[in-house]
Amino acid sequence: MAGLGGSQRLYNSRMGAYDWYSQLIKPMWAPPSWLFGPVWTVLYAIIAVSFGVVFYKAFTKQIPRMVALPFALNLVFNFAFTPIQFGLKNNLLASLDVLLVVGTLVWALLALWRASPKLRWVVYANIPYLLWGIFATGLQLTITYLNA
Repeated sequence: MAGLGGSQRLYNSRMGAYDWYSQLIKPMWAPPSWLFGPVWTVLYAIIAVSFGVVFYKAFTKQIPRMVALPFALNLVFNFAFTPIQFGLKNNLLASLDVLLVVGTLVWALLALWRASPKLRWVVYANIPYLLWGIFATGLQLTITYLNA
């Protein structure tokens, strides 16, 4: 790829990742790839608002700072998924990561539920994220199994 501009290399890299993913064996119940963008757009809006409130409340000491820890870890694992899955093309590591995404989300929501009855709306607001995370975990684990 010597001589290709940065945007051309990025395009080729994305196409390579898309080609790789499209060739994986997937279960019949896997959603079409075009659905992931709209779903994550909505979920990231929910995450931005609700997690932002949690971080603000922790920063201003309105809730214990430790309540924000699983929220922060969730973001780390969430943002790590795409580079692991499509950059490294590593289904096994992506499976571990998606389990950590769901695990830290459950931990975060339980911690917040106990720490602040006034912020329970954050738990309710993240139910779509939790449900999609559980679905995505099943999907990723199935893809990993089918392609082992």
